[in-house]
Amino acid sequence: MSRRTWDAAGLRRRPANFAPLTPISFLDRAAHVFPDRMALVYGDHKETWREHALFCRRFASALRHGGVGRGDVVALLMANTPPMLAAHFAVPMAGAVLNTINTRLDVATVAYILEHCEARILIVDAEFLDTARGAIKGLAAPPRVIVHTDRTAGFSRPDGVEDFGDFVDTGDDAELADRPDDEWTPIAVNYTSGTTGRPKGVVYSHRGAYLSAVSTIVSWDVPKGAVYLWTLPLFHCNGWCMPWLLALQGGKSVCLRRVNPEAVLDLIVGEKVTHYCGAPIVHGFIRDAARKRGVVFDRPVAALIGGAPPPASLLVGMSAVGVTLTHIYGLTETYGPASICESQSHWSELDLAGQADRQGRQGVAYALQEGRTVMDPQSMQRVPTDGGTVGEIMFRGNQTMMGYLKDAEATDRAFEGGWFHTGDLAVLEADSYARIKDRSKDIIISGGENISSVEVEDILYSHPAVSAAAVVAMPDEKWGEVPVAFVELREETPASEADLIAHCRGRLAGFKCPRRVIAYVLPKTSTGKIQKNVLRDAVRSNAIDALHAG
Repeated sequence: MSRRTWDAAGLRRRPANFAPLTPISFLDRAAHVFPDRMALVYGDHKETWREHALFCRRFASALRHGGVGRGDVVALLMANTPPMLAAHFAVPMAGAVLNTINTRLDVATVAYILEHCEARILIVDAEFLDTARGAIKGLAAPPRVIVHTDRTAGFSRPDGVEDFGDFVDTGDDAELADRPDDEWTPIAVNYTSGTTGRPKGVVYSHRGAYLSAVSTIVSWDVPKGAVYLWTLPLFHCNGWCMPWLLALQGGKSVCLRRVNPEAVLDLIVGEKVTHYCGAPIVHGFIRDAARKRGVVFDRPVAALIGGAPPPASLLVGMSAVGVTLTHIYGLTETYGPASICESQSHWSELDLAGQADRQGRQGVAYALQEGRTVMDPQSMQRVPTDGGTVGEIMFRGNQTMMGYLKDAEATDRAFEGGWFHTGDLAVLEADSYARIKDRSKDIIISGGENISSVEVEDILYSHPAVSAAAVVAMPDEKWGEVPVAFVELREETPASEADLIAHCRGRLAGFKCPRRVIAYVLPKTSTGKIQKNVLRDAVRSNAIDALHAG
């Protein structure tokens, strides 16, 4: 039949055959199919899926009664606690857009985020109340602040604040969720660490969140009833969409306020954890704690590792204690992981070094990500699979952001040529697996956190003694990478290394501050551009002290 014949056949969208995709639907299904199965555990606090769904509905109702309307932003500055988990359903069920803020950010950056996304409500953990108060102090239209007091962690209720528990009690758990009419509706806005001092607001859709959750189930083989330990911050790309995934599979969340190696080990054993995610430092903590106590997990534990490629010693060490690591790659703009190093059976025939080499790559596209390739950004042609021709990693498909909030120019630039440009440089090897070679935007990944070298350099330049500065990544056994700074100093304004580090600490989040500041005549091109590649090479070859002496 011709297209015209099909079009005339009355095959149109109807309520009976089409519904906008939204992960909100996963909660209703979990409450219906797994009502008595445990949804979350946090110390002595436990909720079944029936109980969790009722709480989320009451939370959503309270937001609506509190004046939150469709498209309004509800921000959260919280640790991995039950309310933070519930917000991933409650906020979109109220028709609003979720904004989870990195708790490690400085006051100025939090203020910028709240102002930029026009947050209507800010729900803050009592631990971060000082940061929240500092952030809203100078805002022209500050959000309503609601404080959650985590008594499980020993916090007492602050005086003169609106209490989260009392707020939720104003809701009605019998109210129905506000479902989106269009799946191309924002569900969340997450802020990047930024390639400059200003982070970008990355907007996620209900459709993208739904498909990203399903994609992880397929690509990571997540079974029904999985037990997931929250070592990954929920403010990182909405926990890589895991809150929605766990509802679909009737899994259990083991909430964790902060990563303590001994506590993590106890929870993996005691709660029979099957899955967790994290940066290299988290896995290193677990490996070392298990070795110290002589623990080998008696049931398989699967873990995703992001950030810098895992060293062979970590892959082998984790396997020895019963954890199978899978390396993933992604960005805030791709809902977290969108590329995975799918293991192949024939890799087992290789020696340990060979296996680790294969497993440390950035791999292939996630199951429901339409495309991931490496291309020449000028010609937009795919590079050959020779392991040597460098191009830029690019994505397209369902696990790619809607765009940058209030920045159409940056969105158009990021999607130029019909692909999302990551800015990360890589090669394609003979099996079409990608391997990153460098980061064109000089982003440093430390303990899973992105650090902009440009932002740190700007702070160094603000010191009167600094005439030139360059910040690069220095390998670190604990954090994967840490920033190290090279500076040229003005003769008339002396400053010590300690002075410059203190200057940075007063203006940056702690994890962004350089671990070393080296006074050095910076290498430059004939046009005066600083040659960061020379500095990187010196750092990677352990010649940093020689530079310092020079």
